[in-house]
Amino acid sequence: MTQHRHNPATAATVKKNEEMYRLLDFGDVREAEFARRGLIAAVDSLEIKNAAGEIIWSQAASNFLDEVETAPDTANPSLWENAKNNHVTGLFEVTDGIYQVRGFDMANITLIAGETGWIVFDTAMAVESAKAAMALVEKHLGKRPIKAVLISHPHVDHFGGVKAFLSDEEAADRNLSIEEQLASGKIPVIVPQGFTAHAISENLYAGRAMARRAHYQYGALLEKSPTGALAIGIGMGQEVHGTVSFITPTWEIRETGERLTIDGVEIEFQMTPGTEAPAEMNAYFPQKKALWLAENCTATLHNLYTLRGAQVRDGNAWANYIVEAAALYGDKTEVTFQSHNWPHWGRDAIRAYMMDTAAVYKYINDETLALLNLGYTSDEIAHTLALPQMLAKNWYTRQYYGTVAHDAKAVYQKFMGWYDANPVNLNRLPPEQSAKKWAEYLSLGGTETAMKKARQDYEAGEYQWVAEFTNRLVFADPKNEAARNLCADALEQLGYQAESGPWRNCYLTAALELREGNREGDPVAQKNFGGDMTKNLTPEMAFDYIGILLERGKLSDEAFSVRFELADTKETYMAYLRYGVWLHAKEKRDADVVIQCPAKALLLLAAGADEKFRSVAKISGDEARFALLLSALHRFTGGMTGTFNIVEP
Repeated sequence: MTQHRHNPATAATVKKNEEMYRLLDFGDVREAEFARRGLIAAVDSLEIKNAAGEIIWSQAASNFLDEVETAPDTANPSLWENAKNNHVTGLFEVTDGIYQVRGFDMANITLIAGETGWIVFDTAMAVESAKAAMALVEKHLGKRPIKAVLISHPHVDHFGGVKAFLSDEEAADRNLSIEEQLASGKIPVIVPQGFTAHAISENLYAGRAMARRAHYQYGALLEKSPTGALAIGIGMGQEVHGTVSFITPTWEIRETGERLTIDGVEIEFQMTPGTEAPAEMNAYFPQKKALWLAENCTATLHNLYTLRGAQVRDGNAWANYIVEAAALYGDKTEVTFQSHNWPHWGRDAIRAYMMDTAAVYKYINDETLALLNLGYTSDEIAHTLALPQMLAKNWYTRQYYGTVAHDAKAVYQKFMGWYDANPVNLNRLPPEQSAKKWAEYLSLGGTETAMKKARQDYEAGEYQWVAEFTNRLVFADPKNEAARNLCADALEQLGYQAESGPWRNCYLTAALELREGNREGDPVAQKNFGGDMTKNLTPEMAFDYIGILLERGKLSDEAFSVRFELADTKETYMAYLRYGVWLHAKEKRDADVVIQCPAKALLLLAAGADEKFRSVAKISGDEARFALLLSALHRFTGGMTGTFNIVEP
């Protein structure tokens, strides 16, 4: 990674970061001890490469964390402690028969020893990371067959490595009962109800925009250093260049209390939909008195809204499901473990951990609702709401990943939407247009005069305002180097102050791009979800995706219907093009165009592979309208989606 220019921490930043030592008890090292407990084999200088020899994951890049005794001035001391804990890498024993590989990717890989083989809980993001993790397991615990793969929820860092454990051919027959799957000798892939639809919708439908924004959240463009990326609260960051895989699940868990016995291991499931993911589940292991909390408790404040973009999460439901888990399993649990960070041991510690975590989400939810009913706006609530001291002081609910401010905004968005009730904001100008008006007005008194004042405010530590003001000037004139540099300087100081790893990464990535321009041309994380995930689209998902891909302007005057007769599945779908809108239903009606094809041929339509589609499909009816439809499906072909500017026009 190229070294980039950085300024030192200012006196104001040093003072701000020093306040953390008075807020938190740095003598309380229980989280650090839990992060190291059960270590079987440490890996001190880990680097994982793909087939092309590119480094996809490096813990070695963060070895500076071991070389510095205390946090430098350019890092929030609390985030520094979290980074040190996340830097602990290797194979761990959670309890008898339960093991984790941590630090080989953003998420953990968990292995439960059955009578004859392994049960895998979550697979990490990349096949390469998962294979490296299993090599470590086999070196120290021996080689055992995979008996089942369970995936807690549909975020890519939990299922992307699945093909390190099984191939499509090795997956159990999803038409069989779960008992028959387990007896078949093949490998079931077990998930919560609704998993596949949510995995596709989040990672594919908005995937291009989300991938670009994720580079800011996860610091993919930053070097690992005391002035660069540290940790993100749920790991050290996101792997780059790795192989993301997907296998359609073979069995869904549908109800709380549902039980399975896999290779002699008893598992009871708790459904937690609408928490950290729309489909998610916890699991209890009665033989081991161990509770798997998925990503519902993660030893950090999590996101009700994630900066890369995703559906807003329900803080109230999240809290309620944690409390339900505590009620169902808390009194008979001796260890909790999850898909990020480290386990927690001891019944008293576990109950406090779960109830405090639930209380944080409930507080943010309820206090935001109270304030909005008093007329406070989203921004006002974000700057007003603060956790009670008893919740704020806990190391395991600190703002390493989510923040109180943007979680409060998420609650506001869920209930009230974007509008703050001020008519001035009903139809705000786009940023570039608004910025030019700012610059025009400022020029009446002199932009240079305003910039001089901004530099004084910077010296006074007013970094947020300086960033807002100078960024407006950048939107008005991206070539204004003085404004770009001062904005970068202010954002950099905000990054140095941030306790949240994603906030730090966003601030520092924006500073980087203001100084050096859009960095998307660099060989950084470009997740391609088009392979395994696209292959596993159901017809309904394919139709939804086609609707997203449509260049609606070409079709704004058109209204016609297409009947799809899927030869292999014996299903018939009607698609209705109504003035640029693509609707579909599972039914059979007369249509302007009739297409007979295999179900998988719909993926060729979504991919813009017109000739391949025609080679496997029989098309009859209004050929001109079908040709028009094809022409409108090339919206992203050859385009620059996913490389758009963020901090400038």
